[in-house]
Amino acid sequence: MKTTIKTYNPFNGNHLETYKLDAKSNINKKLALADNTYNSWKQSDFSERIILLQNLADQLFGNKTELSLLMTEEMGKPILESQAEIDKCIYLIDFYIKNAEQFLQDDLIETDAQESFISYDPLGCVLAIMPWNFPFWQVFRFAVPTLTAGNVALLKHASNVTGCAVAIEKLFLDAGYPEGCFQTLITDHDTIEVLMEHDIVKAVSLTGSEKAGRKIAELAGKNLKPSLLELGGNNACIILEDADLDQHMDTIVKARMQNAGQSCIAAKRFIVVEGIYDEFIEKFTSKVEALHHGDPTEEATTISCLAREDLADTLEEQITKSIDLGAEVLYGNKRDGAYYQPTILGNVTKDMPVFKEETFGPVAAIIKVKSEDEAYETASNSKFGLGTMIFTSDYEAASKRTLEIEDGAFFINDMVKSDPRLPFGGTKISGYGRELSKEGMLAFVNKKTVYINQ
Repeated sequence: MKTTIKTYNPFNGNHLETYKLDAKSNINKKLALADNTYNSWKQSDFSERIILLQNLADQLFGNKTELSLLMTEEMGKPILESQAEIDKCIYLIDFYIKNAEQFLQDDLIETDAQESFISYDPLGCVLAIMPWNFPFWQVFRFAVPTLTAGNVALLKHASNVTGCAVAIEKLFLDAGYPEGCFQTLITDHDTIEVLMEHDIVKAVSLTGSEKAGRKIAELAGKNLKPSLLELGGNNACIILEDADLDQHMDTIVKARMQNAGQSCIAAKRFIVVEGIYDEFIEKFTSKVEALHHGDPTEEATTISCLAREDLADTLEEQITKSIDLGAEVLYGNKRDGAYYQPTILGNVTKDMPVFKEETFGPVAAIIKVKSEDEAYETASNSKFGLGTMIFTSDYEAASKRTLEIEDGAFFINDMVKSDPRLPFGGTKISGYGRELSKEGMLAFVNKKTVYINQ
C-alpha cells in the first residue's frame, strides 16, 4: 500500500521531497477540527475576516520569491509566470477585501411581512480538489471567497504539487486564520469518496478533467451535496479577415503557449478565415519560433517543459494520431522527455484528436474556413464550453453574435482569462457553477429566506 508521495522537478528529473500520506486517523482529526473551527469561524466578525485577508496578502507578498520558485520546481512553470501567479492571488485578495462585505449583505425584499430578507449563510466544511497547472491561483480563487463567506476548507491538491499545498496551508496559518479554517490533506484519490460521504463535508469544488468531474458529480449527487465543477476546455480562437494581426499577435500566441499550453482556457483551435490564413500562419509561426526554451528558473525562459513526462506522452499521441489523419506539421513537433516543442499543425479537420479533444500542451491546431459564418459554426462544434475568443476590427458586429457561442466566456480581441471581477466557469462538459466575482462568493452559501412578523 502506498504510504508516501514523492515530488520531482519535471525539468531535470531531480527528486524534490517525500511526503507521508495522512493516515485515516489523521484525516478524521482534520475533519473534526474543521467542524469545531467552523462553529466559531461562522460567528466571527466580518472586520476580523478582512484583517486576515490583508494578512494573507502580506504573507504572499513577503514570501513571493520562495513560493514562485517552489511552483517552478514542482511543475516547471517559467519563473516569471510563477511570480505573476502570486501577484494575481494578491490582486484577488484585494478585490474581496473591497467587495466581500457588500456581496454578503442581507438582501431586503418587500413582502407582506414586517421585514423579510435573504441571508447568505455559510454551509460548513467545503472540500476542494485542485489541479497542478496553476497550483496557487486555483486554490486561492476557491479559498478566499469561500472562507470569507464563513466556511472552512479542506484541500486535496494534485500530488505533484504537494509542496505547494503544504505551503498554502502555512500561509493561512501564518496570516492568523484559526487552526482548522484551511487544511491540506496529503492523501490519494481513493480517500475522496470517503470524504464525500462524511457528514462534516457539506460541498465540493473541483477543477480538473472531464473524467474527474463526472466522478465527483456522481458522488455529490449520491450524497446530495452541492458541487462546483470547472473542467476541461477546447477553446476556439476565431481569426476573421479584418483582424489586426500586428496589434494582436502577441496576445494570440500567449493564448496558446502560456504555461506551456497547460491551461483549460488556452486557445486550442485556431479557426482562420481563408483570406487571412497565409498571413496568420506566417506571423504566428514567427512569434512561436521566437519563444525561448530553457531552464524555467531563468527569467529569460518563456516556455519550458510540461509538468510531467506522462503528459507529454498523451500530447504526443494526440498529435501523432492527427498527423496520421492528414494534419500537416507546419512547425515543431520535437520532444525530449517532459519537454514538447511548440507545435503548429495545419490542415486540421473535425475528425482529428487535436480538434475534438483537449490538448494540454503547446500545440496549435489551425483550421481554415471560407467565411465568418463557417468560423462561428466550427467554433461551436465542440462538446466543451469554457470560452471562445474572436479577433476582428468590427467588435460591434462580433458582440451581436454572442448567442451563437454557448460557452461560459466570449472574449473579443483578447484571450480568454480569469478575472476576480468577472464570473468564471463553463457549460456542456466544461462543467457548471461559477467562481470569482460575486457569484464565486455565493457559490457555497445557504440563501436563506428570513420572514418576520409581529
